[in-house]
Amino acid sequence: MILHPLRWMQRTSLVTQIVMAMFAGIALAVFFPAATPKVAILGSLFISALKAVAPVLVFILVIAAIGNHKPGEATHMRPVLFLYLVGTLAASVVGVTASLWFPSTLVLQAPADAANGPTNIQDVLLTLLMNVVDNPVRALMNANYIGILAWAVGLGMAMRHASAGTRAVMHDLSASISTIIQAVIRFAPLGILGLVASTFAEAGTQALWGYAHLLGVLLGCMVFVALVVNPLIVFLALRVNPYPLVFTCLRESGVTAFFTRSSAANIPINLALAKRLNLNEDTYSIAIPLGATINMAGAAITISVLSLAAAHTLGIAVDAPTALLLCVVAAVSACGASGVAGGSLLLIPLACSLFGISNDVAMQVVAIGFIIGILQDSAETALNSSTDVLFTAVACRWADPAHKHPAP
Repeated sequence: MILHPLRWMQRTSLVTQIVMAMFAGIALAVFFPAATPKVAILGSLFISALKAVAPVLVFILVIAAIGNHKPGEATHMRPVLFLYLVGTLAASVVGVTASLWFPSTLVLQAPADAANGPTNIQDVLLTLLMNVVDNPVRALMNANYIGILAWAVGLGMAMRHASAGTRAVMHDLSASISTIIQAVIRFAPLGILGLVASTFAEAGTQALWGYAHLLGVLLGCMVFVALVVNPLIVFLALRVNPYPLVFTCLRESGVTAFFTRSSAANIPINLALAKRLNLNEDTYSIAIPLGATINMAGAAITISVLSLAAAHTLGIAVDAPTALLLCVVAAVSACGASGVAGGSLLLIPLACSLFGISNDVAMQVVAIGFIIGILQDSAETALNSSTDVLFTAVACRWADPAHKHPAP
């Protein structure tokens, strides 16, 4: 009898399980409110598991990603890397701007001192500098993501000159951490059942409206980047009508990525599309897999929007310089969001730390991200993956003016 539920879980997609858990949590809160405290422990356990693995995830994945890049490799990739960087930074600017214009508020169980955030950019920079020079062990213990990121970047740069065996060990360790993360994510339906039940029992439809507003801002930003920002970048680079190429990439890459919800799984689709577009094989054979790793416009939007939603909920004022700093942090941290289901959500505490938001509160925001992730993650992956092949095509045609004008 025990094997039947296990086989059902293996055959049923995680998205379907999360949807069922959401409806079950709402039904439980409506019809059996007295039972919600008993299932709320599931949500607490899920958040605690995320809090335990997220700091180690950031630390190991960043070291492995930087350390396994060989010095001097693929120097002809500079135009592609430049476009990836510009696109991701522009997406984070869109996310921050939309969050400031259409602020979202969430239902959080925040401690009394959670709203004591920085009051100006000087406080943010001072906190940032102090966190950068924190002891790495203490940074991991206290979930100081700025310190974790600083040490990971430093060790990763040093690891680039290590032996092949050492880099292989870091790669294997990164894969092992990713496996643990995937195991935690598999329990997301149970965690969301407890979170939805307890949230709706306490806040009712107010929580549902907050989720809908937040999801609307996220999806609106991603559509704006796909149909306005990316075409503008293409036009500035090639000085031709960008929409035939943009729509081709969205139709042939974005649609499949929306349903697979994996940039890595969409790599063969993008490689085939790049071949049909008659791009330089030496470029796209490297750029497409690389883009699935570091080109994360959708992740930058997710990180910035959810981080600012937490700040607005706690009443933390965000001035223009701090918002600009958040754009940069969201864009840089988004590059480490690949390869892990919900990777962009697990990097939200890194951005939240800019505002002095505690890890406990940030992880509640991460859990909310999983609730709306049914659509958010699909749209994010579609934007990320379609932009990989779009910017690769632009870089190839930029480098070879003879191929600027052929119809895609």
